Amino acid sequence: MDDDPLASPAASALAVVVRDIERSAARVGWDHAPSLYALVPTRDLIGQQGVPSDVAGQLRRGWDGTPFHLSAIIQEDLPDDELEEVLGHLAWPDSVAGAALTVERIIVPPEVEAQAPEDPDEALAFISSHPSRTDVRLAVGVLRSGETWTAVRTRAFDADDQVGQGANLVPGLTQALMASFAPVD
Repeated sequence: MDDDPLASPAASALAVVVRDIERSAARVGWDHAPSLYALVPTRDLIGQQGVPSDVAGQLRRGWDGTPFHLSAIIQEDLPDDELEEVLGHLAWPDSVAGAALTVERIIVPPEVEAQAPEDPDEALAFISSHPSRTDVRLAVGVLRSGETWTAVRTRAFDADDQVGQGANLVPGLTQALMASFAPVD
């Protein structure tokens, strides 16, 4: 079995679209609400009736010609609180191959997290003002077929060549996003 997370064309296409989403979020800047995206095969979008010709032209110019290439369609900004719960209540039509999300978080070393007060509001204030805090933006993508990809940018190293990437970097968020593709009873 190949251990390369980008071994399949679908996984490679997911990595490309997640990087594009992250770069778009970087152009918007920091302190932005989480954003949700539907990931749809570009070839399907180009072939749809009613797609304006200028949009279809833009899609054609960005398309690599493969059936795996994905286009991100922004859905909406989401509330930052209870994000995982909101994701668990989403459902996608069959035409959507995957989904992606951008969200900003504050991370601290485990020893700082262990010192945080138990009250959630006090803990947030403590962590938010701690000198060891790091602001990060996550762009997380999943495909219905199970592939995942994440791009991570820190505010301290806010440059396109300083973005960390990999599969399953944020398992909780990845699983919550993947849950939006679970069959509906």
